[in-house]
Amino acid sequence: MLLAGAVLASGAACAQTAIKGGKTPRKQPAVQERIPIAQEVLDAETALEKGDLARAEQLLKKAVANDAKDFRAWFNLGYVFNVTDRQAEALDAYRKAVALKPTLQEANLNLGLLLAQSGDAEAAAQHLRAATTLKPDSNDKSGTYRAWLSLGRVLQKTSPQEAAAAYREAAKLKPQDPEPQLSLAGLLEKSDPAGAEAAYKQALALDPKSTDAMAGLINLYTHSNRLADAEALLRSYLQADPNNVNANLQLGRILAQGGKSEAALQHFEAGLKAKPQDRDLLQAVAALYAQAKKYPEAEERYRTLIQVAPQDAQLRRDYARVLMQMRKFPEAEAQFFEAIKLEPQHGDTYGEFAVVAAQNKKYELAIRALDERVKFVPESPGTYFLRATSYDNLKAYKEAAENYRRFLAAANGKFPDQEWQARHRLIAIDPDAEKKKK
Repeated sequence: MLLAGAVLASGAACAQTAIKGGKTPRKQPAVQERIPIAQEVLDAETALEKGDLARAEQLLKKAVANDAKDFRAWFNLGYVFNVTDRQAEALDAYRKAVALKPTLQEANLNLGLLLAQSGDAEAAAQHLRAATTLKPDSNDKSGTYRAWLSLGRVLQKTSPQEAAAAYREAAKLKPQDPEPQLSLAGLLEKSDPAGAEAAYKQALALDPKSTDAMAGLINLYTHSNRLADAEALLRSYLQADPNNVNANLQLGRILAQGGKSEAALQHFEAGLKAKPQDRDLLQAVAALYAQAKKYPEAEERYRTLIQVAPQDAQLRRDYARVLMQMRKFPEAEAQFFEAIKLEPQHGDTYGEFAVVAAQNKKYELAIRALDERVKFVPESPGTYFLRATSYDNLKAYKEAAENYRRFLAAANGKFPDQEWQARHRLIAIDPDAEKKKK
């Protein structure tokens, strides 16, 4: 009879799933033993084959009660506990199986994976290392492959060199599987970009449709400013899948980064045809239209974005700035007001709100906004000037004159047009200003 509960279904991705908390599938390596197998264990394995976990558990508990040294029963119990979300009991059962038969690769592997899930990386690595050195009880080498791959993932943070070596060992065992190359590439991205590039290329050669490999290469090329390489790779991908939203978005961003705004917009718009409500695409398109000073197009996109993400204060600000450029000041005021409600401590928003309020001839509102702004960010020549002109329009000449003088002191010749205006207004509203000067 076969032994129930070996670690994983085939494939390296499954090993990653197990580390992250996935259940242990039933894969059954053969165990050739000269000692007799308890009938309860045989019956339990039959129940497991049929998916009857409750009966299997009952039989296995009876088996270990009769013989606490039955490693096979403990191993199967570990499987039952794991798939029924009883991790502590599963760990205990696998520990007993390993203690009774330290050379059982499958038990070391399962125990290592469960320890990794529980956050005990050091103990996990100990058992996974053991699993890499042990021979499986069947001729199936997939357990050794999974042990190397899982060991690499456990060691990535604490021992990256050993992790890289583990991934390379996994690749030797399954040279046609791209997963070890992908894991190795991700590990090497910061420390060895050239090595990461080679590993990503190898993964892509093994699986030309691997979006992970392609994304990794594109990120490497983008971060190293190899925009032409990133662009070529994305164009190649889009030939096979022209409506892929993520690929169009990435290519659009790369083109925009390279100053190719019109071409970038084409790819952003192509992505939007497939996903007209995609927030990332909408935001990229809106920002690019604004950058290109195509404000009506930007306004349209931001209007849709606000419906998609009404609680995003930054989107409200960006939308309001486009409306300001279009001289739609009442609409801009409304958007800045909503942004302030969402983020009341964002000081600069009060300044922009004050500008549009003044444009809407709401001078008292503008002054109140400027007074709120100063609670979060220092005054500037611009805020002094805006406060002065607002008071001036309200005929509050004393306050206006005071702020014109503060503006002139802060401006220091950097704003000649406004400084000329301030001096002439001081002459008009404060006739003693020239006498005081003399």
